[in-house]
Amino acid sequence: MKKHILAVDDEQAIRDLLQESLTLSGYRVSTAATLDEARKIARADRPDLVILDVQFEECDGFVLIDEFKKLCPDSPILLLTGIIFGDGAARQAIEKKVACYLDKTVPLSRILDEVRRLIGYSETPATGK
Repeated sequence: MKKHILAVDDEQAIRDLLQESLTLSGYRVSTAATLDEARKIARADRPDLVILDVQFEECDGFVLIDEFKKLCPDSPILLLTGIIFGDGAARQAIEKKVACYLDKTVPLSRILDEVRRLIGYSETPATGK
């Protein structure tokens, strides 16, 4: 069975890129542009992994980290954001809450490597395994 990834970002281009590349890598992908959409998807179809941005117009995405930890306690969170936390206390606090923190400027291959590290491989379209 394909592993389910929920990608939450208010930027359409980021959602499209993640959807396409993760689907081609054999994962089942849902996307959400808002925190409300993300909550609904997670309740209806629990993800194996959440890829989450933290900058949203409606509210702070950090709120969603705690919600997802309660809603999907076994699902790791990969924080993919344009906010650079540096090496200080803020970064350390973030890293305690999420399984991985990546800047949006990292190569796509690095994101895919982290997905595989966090939840393993899924079925591959070529082999169906």
